[in-house]
Amino acid sequence: MVEFFQALADPDAAFLRYAFVTGLLASVAFGMMGTYVVARRISFIAGAISHSVLGGIGASLYLQQVAGWQWCHPMVGAVFSALAAAVIIGIVTLRARQREDTVIGAIWAIGMAAGLLFIAKTPGYFDAMSYLFGNILLISRGDLWLVLALDVLVVVIAIVFYNRLLAVCFDEEFARVRGVNVEFYYLLLLCLTALTIVLLVRVVGIVMVIALLTLPAAIAGQLSRQLWQMMLIAILLCVLFVAVGLGVSYAHDLPSGPTIIAIAGLVYLASLALGRAIRSRGCP
Repeated sequence: MVEFFQALADPDAAFLRYAFVTGLLASVAFGMMGTYVVARRISFIAGAISHSVLGGIGASLYLQQVAGWQWCHPMVGAVFSALAAAVIIGIVTLRARQREDTVIGAIWAIGMAAGLLFIAKTPGYFDAMSYLFGNILLISRGDLWLVLALDVLVVVIAIVFYNRLLAVCFDEEFARVRGVNVEFYYLLLLCLTALTIVLLVRVVGIVMVIALLTLPAAIAGQLSRQLWQMMLIAILLCVLFVAVGLGVSYAHDLPSGPTIIAIAGLVYLASLALGRAIRSRGCP
């Protein structure tokens, strides 16, 4: 870790500083929205949204190379595809009569397939692995500003509508009685989750999005009694996992995304074991 922090001060290691700052900034959105996802129990929906992101990324790469749309950055395509998937799943969940799990599974698979097909037909070589498993070290200055904009948007909306989102997560019937538009705020929650997932893809990749979205919040849930406490602890844990993961990956020449997730997973398992030990000691 000492070598990592020394490297951050190196003038020639701007990419490392971009990665570190991006991870710290995005951890705020990760912790906040991960708490909502765990509380509302929509991890499976979040998984479908995350995998559909590859469709937007692939389409953006294709349009850049074939149609000459240089403005169509992969992050732009990721945002559009994530939001589209969130809205479709939300409407199906609220209104349609089809089996919800079937629709979610279909969006999950179609998004992945479409993305891989677009990448396959895009001239030149593009490493799909960097999107599937993440490489935060590839973040540029432009990416950093885009991540910051998404992060601020998610955090501001989540704070402004905190009470309504809290009601939707824990007691929909009570929220309806109090005049809250449950359908609107549920869709808003899914859209905010979609934007957070786009941030996560840049950090840990599509395949491991769910882990960093849910593990810190799940650990925080064992240490808190109120939702805002759970959010705060989850944010701090995300910061810790990202910082330690980047440090370990730098020191041992490991891929950053899987390293971050491995550390988060080990801490989660340790928290479960510790919690079980404490409960067993408290039993007569």
